[in-house]
Amino acid sequence: MSALYCPHTQFHRSHGTNIRIDSSRTQATRVESFANGLCFSHEPLQPGQIFLVEIEEKELGWCGHLRVGLTAHNPSSFEVVPEYSLPDLVNMGDSWVFAITRNHNRVIPEGEAPDAGLVQSQGCLSDPYLQIEQIKIPRDKLVGRSRPCVYSHILDDLYKTNLLPPTARRSRIGVLYTPQSDGTGDMHIIINGEDMGPSARGIPIHRPLYAVIDVFASTKSVHVIQVDYGFSSLQTLCRMAIQKHVIHRLAIDWLDLPQMLKTFCKYE
Repeated sequence: MSALYCPHTQFHRSHGTNIRIDSSRTQATRVESFANGLCFSHEPLQPGQIFLVEIEEKELGWCGHLRVGLTAHNPSSFEVVPEYSLPDLVNMGDSWVFAITRNHNRVIPEGEAPDAGLVQSQGCLSDPYLQIEQIKIPRDKLVGRSRPCVYSHILDDLYKTNLLPPTARRSRIGVLYTPQSDGTGDMHIIINGEDMGPSARGIPIHRPLYAVIDVFASTKSVHVIQVDYGFSSLQTLCRMAIQKHVIHRLAIDWLDLPQMLKTFCKYE
């Protein structure tokens, strides 16, 4: 699975009435209201292929956030795209969609102590690859990064840790499915490089499965991130080696390194 080849990913031409897709079909923006924001992947996903988007723009005044999932319905078959992913699309059957919330976090497996889950969650980004069963994806493109501002060093602890809340601008959310020995699939939601665990099990994978992205409520615009499935670059591996020996991103400025390398290491 680490050598998985996946084509250039785009949004489908079929989408909600309030959505506008740009000419590259990689950016989806809801132009009014808070609903009718459904989007789909242009092609069915291959097993282990992630459909990844970055939250580009938020809109104040609405309650609720991005929703993601899978559907076995071909988007071209819709005479009218459902207004909502939840409950409209899901109620049609053969669709599995979940809302991303502010506190969405890794589900702790039964029998594991909460503290152990926290340690794993905090340390997982030091691994250059995200491993889900037999699927291995370079993590670098999967993680959203905060951008520095004038007062980052005073006000923004997230800038120091480089961990974004799931619903923040620049957060990256993805969905994929993994085939199981019984011929079904498990759906996984990936948030900033962290696997949330199976969100749905027993999905029939004998039918093509399309990614569902619902640009709902406070999420106004998203764009597709193209994911490389090969080996991590030497630059990326060097950056990860440097980050292991600093307390947070701000500390990179104290190192005796060329400015361009410091900027690269801080994802700026």
